[in-house]
Amino acid sequence: MSRTTWTSSSQSEQRDEEQRLRELGYQPVLARRMGDFGNFAISFSVISVLSGCMTLYGFGMKTGGPAVMLWGWLGVGLFVLCVGMALAEVTSAYPTSGALYYMADRLGGRKWGWYTGWLNLLGLLGAIAGIDYGAALFTGALLNLEFGFEPTPEKTMVIFGCILLLHAVLNLFGVRLVSVLNSISVWWHLAGVAVIVTTLAVVPDQHRSASFAFSEFANETGWSNPLYVAAIGLLLAQYTFSGYDASAHLSEETSRASVSAARGIVRSIWVSWLAGFVLLAGLTFAIQDYSGTLESDTGVPPAQIFLDGLGTTGAELLLLVVIVAQLFCGNAEVAAASRMVFAFSRDGALPGSGLWRRVSSRTQTPVAAVWLSVGVAAVLAAPSLYSETAYGAVTAINVIGITPAYAIPIFLRLRAGDRFRPGPWRLGRWSRPVGWVAVCWVAVVTVLFCLPQSRPVTVDSMNYAAVALAVVLLLATAWWYVARRSYGTPQGAPSAYGTAREQKEIAEGIV
Repeated sequence: MSRTTWTSSSQSEQRDEEQRLRELGYQPVLARRMGDFGNFAISFSVISVLSGCMTLYGFGMKTGGPAVMLWGWLGVGLFVLCVGMALAEVTSAYPTSGALYYMADRLGGRKWGWYTGWLNLLGLLGAIAGIDYGAALFTGALLNLEFGFEPTPEKTMVIFGCILLLHAVLNLFGVRLVSVLNSISVWWHLAGVAVIVTTLAVVPDQHRSASFAFSEFANETGWSNPLYVAAIGLLLAQYTFSGYDASAHLSEETSRASVSAARGIVRSIWVSWLAGFVLLAGLTFAIQDYSGTLESDTGVPPAQIFLDGLGTTGAELLLLVVIVAQLFCGNAEVAAASRMVFAFSRDGALPGSGLWRRVSSRTQTPVAAVWLSVGVAAVLAAPSLYSETAYGAVTAINVIGITPAYAIPIFLRLRAGDRFRPGPWRLGRWSRPVGWVAVCWVAVVTVLFCLPQSRPVTVDSMNYAAVALAVVLLLATAWWYVARRSYGTPQGAPSAYGTAREQKEIAEGIV
């Protein structure tokens, strides 16, 4: 195919996607500069096995140990793949930046969309805080090894603030830079996993047996029921497998979004599934001293595994690989969250919506939405200055918000039956069985997220996920009575707010 023919085809596909967006009721204002690989890359970067698996590895060592981590990863990954496929089918029909809440609104009505949007937004903003604060913890561990740096809560918070600022600035340059960084991130993650696992397999003099890796059960939770402990241990995998809705949130900036965004969701899950299993196995076989790893002075158990098996220099190099991956992950999450802020504001759902939906005429990026996203993430992580359990609470905010939000549009699509008109990416006769497996799995893990994870249950050890869920639902309900007249997704072309004139004003609101 000649270059001229290819360019003409690409432009035609872009016009088709923008016409589809108009049919859904929105005037295109964001730049479609992201391709198929870039869309997959952003979800893969947000899932980030080098972030989730590493950050929660110590949690996994306490809640079931090696057996639950490895077998749990395989089982949870299969269920999450069902969730991803079911969500991809709905995304193909509604490729908008609003993603989950727009789907729920169209399939179930305004209140379904409203509550889905607030849950999704809470999860995305909590994810920025969790990912970037985790990167700050690992950075502190690296500085501790190299310079004897003492990672106090105050110093960790300064590092966290610098990381947030870096991610805000990178996102202000436009989606093309974000796409390039995410593409690099894919190869960095895959190469990073390969380097870490290969090094841990070759360099240490001793390794654990296969029996230890696949059957050793450890319980440091205080609970005596092994089934309960194993169920809680599944959260390592479930927490890591989150954020793949990023492909949907970037769909208005993706060419061939009706197909590319759906593929991006599914591919990011199964590639992460394979890479994460290899990483967890590599770490587990390389454990030298189990209790010493859990009680590491670095505060990060994987860093102690590196240190015991490779020495200081090797540990520092592998920690650097992990930190860079975490930075890629946080940057991708800021992109996804800011598009959610932009879309939710475009439909009048947030206080100050007129500001947050404005787009730069130079970069076609929602600048104010980027700053709001990192600002709220900073506020969510601020309690970590005063409480060691606050980071766990931030993690809870992420998962308890975003996980139920995945299931709502899937459930509504199942309820709609033949009234649902699928897009070009579809599951066919597998749609209903896969969808019901997805909904049931999300219901199960949502309960698991709310269970106490250690005993005795005190103020410091309490699982705040249920509290976070209750607070966001109460706030969403209260704000509904203030914003219900201004909030509304468009029901068709050409308007997001009811009239062509108002839609024109939105387009002209680009600054």
